[in-house]
Amino acid sequence: MTATDTALTGLAQGWCALSLLHGRIEAHIERALQTGHDLSVREYSLLDVLSRQHDGEGGHLQMKQVAEAVVLSQSATTRLVTRLEDRGLLTRYLCPTDRRGIYTNVSEAGLRLLAEARPTNDTALREALDEAAKNPELAPLVRAVTSRGAAV
Repeated sequence: MTATDTALTGLAQGWCALSLLHGRIEAHIERALQTGHDLSVREYSLLDVLSRQHDGEGGHLQMKQVAEAVVLSQSATTRLVTRLEDRGLLTRYLCPTDRRGIYTNVSEAGLRLLAEARPTNDTALREALDEAAKNPELAPLVRAVTSRGAAV
């Protein structure tokens, strides 16, 4: 097998197209969230993930789970949590059953900001997908993303 094997070349081209689509979508959403709400994509994602927690069994995420959900390292996630906590958008407290565990919840101010930012995020996502769909290389990926959303 050589480096120019057509299967590998096709795989690499597919990966490049997927990476390009992701980058374009993220950049478009980032601009919209920063302009409208002084939030980054990662901050929005973190607020969104944490807002879905609940007080029942398994309702709170460990920092490792949060890091996986927002696709960051644990240390980067901790720094992000600290920034949002400093802005009054998150609160941290000790787990009542395991004093070693720390829970993070979205504050009322964070929930309000998330509710305000959600339509901006959704609109920017739709705009970015619509624009990407005009590119023949990205159109099949856009169809895959949008058909997945319809199936959920």
